[in-house]
Amino acid sequence: MMIGHDLQAVETRASRQVYANPWMTLREDAIRRPDGADGIYAVVDKPDYALVLALDDDHLAMVEQYRYPLGVRRWEFPQGTAPDRAEMPPEELAARELREETGLRAGTFTYLGLLDVAPGLSSQRGRAFLATDLTAGEPEREDTEADMRFAWVPRAEFEARARAGEITDAQTLAAYALLMLRGD
Repeated sequence: MMIGHDLQAVETRASRQVYANPWMTLREDAIRRPDGADGIYAVVDKPDYALVLALDDDHLAMVEQYRYPLGVRRWEFPQGTAPDRAEMPPEELAARELREETGLRAGTFTYLGLLDVAPGLSSQRGRAFLATDLTAGEPEREDTEADMRFAWVPRAEFEARARAGEITDAQTLAAYALLMLRGD
């Protein structure tokens, strides 16, 4: 088995936008599967995002915010997209998100890897970065982030909370796994 190689692609026959707002679009595609059968596919298009795993000694920078679709507050690593779905270099976006959500500035950004959020549903992809050589500052949060909280979490506590199902953000957990795979 070869991982990462598509054997056959699905052909897009037609596409129509069903819904759009400043953060996403929903489209419906008429498709032809590799076996020749026709079908439809709904796709949520969102801009790519950056996620920042900021590490200071043995502590991780985390933010807590209300996640409306779930109806709960969740702890996660700082992450986000560019305003108005604009394209921005991933490392620049990572620096902006870290500064905006935590006030931290990083002297060093190290690329950890690519994350596909929900590839069966969305085209959105993320790039995870490790931020080190940190300097504290004031957060520059958007209005929608006014209730956000920031905390330093020891790695042992992070792992215990993840095992207990208290940290459930898939991108946060995946970025931490990428860090662990590096041997950090």
